[in-house]
Amino acid sequence: MSKIALGTVQFGIDYGINSKSGQVNSAEVRKILDFAQSSNIDFLDTAPAYGDSEKKLGNYDLSHFHLTSKTRHFQGTGIDDTELNLFRQDFNQTLKHLKQEKIYGLLVHNSKDLLKSGSDKLFRELQKLKTNGKLLKIGVSVYDPIELDAVLNRFDLDIVQLPFNILDRRMLDSGILDFLYKKNIEIHSRSAFLQGLLLAKSDLFLKQFDQWQGLWKLWKEWLEDNKISALEATIRYVLGTKEISRVIVGVDSERQLKEIIAASSGELPDIPSALRTDDTNLLNPTNWKDS
Repeated sequence: MSKIALGTVQFGIDYGINSKSGQVNSAEVRKILDFAQSSNIDFLDTAPAYGDSEKKLGNYDLSHFHLTSKTRHFQGTGIDDTELNLFRQDFNQTLKHLKQEKIYGLLVHNSKDLLKSGSDKLFRELQKLKTNGKLLKIGVSVYDPIELDAVLNRFDLDIVQLPFNILDRRMLDSGILDFLYKKNIEIHSRSAFLQGLLLAKSDLFLKQFDQWQGLWKLWKEWLEDNKISALEATIRYVLGTKEISRVIVGVDSERQLKEIIAASSGELPDIPSALRTDDTNLLNPTNWKDS
């Protein structure tokens, strides 16, 4: 088993600031999945929100993979019978698209849905699916430690998916990683490459993020001084964090997955304490449009 997990958002939509090829075609998906399996990667992360990712995955033999999917973002201020019916329909559609009778985990995609009135009803629906053998683990996807703390105060979870990378160490610094680890809650990290931003090679590409130019300067100088690539540094950092169970990476091609795996082995030099930020305008890609 590899600690690396394969994110599949690119299979269904054009995603990532570095994306050049757009949505991954079916032939390339097959190559990626075949290579993942041969490399002992046994975990796929998907969601109905990822376009036709689930439907595309269902065209392949997934028997060698653990699968997690996610709920929709519920639009109302509370969870009522309408939302619960949508939840049931969505889950049945997920199983149909993936051609599975059960999946490993189901995550509440928007953690705020577990803080709304009626969220206890949604959680009971998740527990029913677990009891009935339709899923093994219940989880949540979060953006920050405060949000996660609020959810953990209300519900017992099996999986937490959270952002974590060489610049974004909020979950580590807050102690939440250690807390989850000691509670035997699976930690699945995403944003190892910050949607590709940490792998950007062109200075022109970073103009949108000029307000953090001091951070970029330190990042590039550290890489050059230590003769290590951005890919090697980013993937080794998250894989080397013992609390993390799975590191979810997204790729556009088999070649990219090969590069990630090749870069994952080796030493990681000491990281400067200044090479980090808590600024969510940078760390949360949904805020980039305002940068």
